[in-house]
Amino acid sequence: MDNERIREICLRLPHAAETVNWGHHLVYWVGDRDIGGKMFAMTDLEGIGTGVLWYHAGAERFHELVERKGIIASPYLAKAHWVTLEYWDALRPREIEDELRLAYKLIYEKLPQRTKKVLALPEKERARILRERREQAARSSKTTSYISKRKPASEKRTGDREKKLR
Repeated sequence: MDNERIREICLRLPHAAETVNWGHHLVYWVGDRDIGGKMFAMTDLEGIGTGVLWYHAGAERFHELVERKGIIASPYLAKAHWVTLEYWDALRPREIEDELRLAYKLIYEKLPQRTKKVLALPEKERARILRERREQAARSSKTTSYISKRKPASEKRTGDREKKLR
């Protein structure tokens, strides 16, 4: 098992998407994150982090899995019942595939109803909505960067008070 095989498995699932986050993690999503999708698994592209595969195990499987050799509670994600495979041989390839399908299913069930409705739309309509959301996000990030460059109102008021005191 390796990153390429994990990628094949994950992207075969319906509405699965991938992104590169935090510099070196390939993150797999149930639905695109721009329409409210949620991540269900990730791998380390550079092999410099803890473990080789992280995925959502669910509350019931979490405790069972962390008792196995080579599987630990995921740093920062253990509260959400994510586990980390420390090495590829911690599970057999078929078990990894089954675990990823289960992770996908568990996360899909947690998606908000509005996100599930978008995923149920025909491909063209879903692509249009996704494009609109990305454009909207790009516009709002430009606005946010402009606002963050301005002096906050609280600082302006403090400066005004200091002037009055002089």
